[in-house]
Amino acid sequence: MRLNWSDVTPKNMWLNRRQLMAGGAALLATPALARIEAAKSAYSTDEEPNSLEDITSYNNFYEFGTGKGDPAEYAGGLTVDPWSITIDGLVDKPGTYDLADVMKDQPLEERIYRFRCVEAWSMVVPWIGFQLSGLLDRVGVQPSAKFVAFETLVRPEEMPGVASPFIEWPYREGLRLDEAMHPLTILATGLYGEPMPKQNGAPIRLVVPWKYGFKSIKSIVRISLTDKMPPTTWNMLQPSEYGFYSNVNPTVDHPRWSQASERRIGTGLFGGRQDTLMFNGYEAEVAPLYAGQDLAVDF
Repeated sequence: MRLNWSDVTPKNMWLNRRQLMAGGAALLATPALARIEAAKSAYSTDEEPNSLEDITSYNNFYEFGTGKGDPAEYAGGLTVDPWSITIDGLVDKPGTYDLADVMKDQPLEERIYRFRCVEAWSMVVPWIGFQLSGLLDRVGVQPSAKFVAFETLVRPEEMPGVASPFIEWPYREGLRLDEAMHPLTILATGLYGEPMPKQNGAPIRLVVPWKYGFKSIKSIVRISLTDKMPPTTWNMLQPSEYGFYSNVNPTVDHPRWSQASERRIGTGLFGGRQDTLMFNGYEAEVAPLYAGQDLAVDF
């Protein structure tokens, strides 16, 4: 069954929401009629989050350009309502689901996560989201499924970066099924208590906090369950530099720079340098997933 926003939202609120959107609600996915109510998560770090300005002005979203400021400059025209996600492959209930149905009955939490980029910079982000495992349980993962593949929206008229042949669009990512089902893995729909800003992956994105940031795919339009390791964008581009797993690992350097330390955004070019933590500080929670694997080979 396919639901529309009007099926789950009172008509007067739905119309008011559309009017606000037409008026240009800055860079948020949808104008916030109220702050998102979300429970505080036990998985949160106690580190101080970066500012909203840091998080929304310095990030990677190549569909809008390769510069760190390009997403904030060009993502404002992205249409994010209505939005649907196709869920297919080895599931019991394949189909195209409206965002409201994807989120239905999924308890939202605020999770303050460390976020580490492969370029050796980091942030702390207060995401709002829900466990990916809850959605996968609802659609019914079949026993033969071993991996979860994701795809980002491709809309050239709103995403100037996709004119570049540098990447084979759409942007693709993937996780092993046990990684996808881990309670740390979430689908995020907001941050700082508000709907997800467009430049950060509105209206719904993946967040996998123990992996480098490019694994946390933005603006998701397809989730596929498969029995084979799926192709992923950066691994397709340069497999010697970007492995499928892409776990944060200070002992395995990128071929062109060290991963032993990182620069915390918001502390200046020469400040805030700190040692990189194994699995980005989530070693206690996720190291058992990789027992017996050589992480220098499965990088």
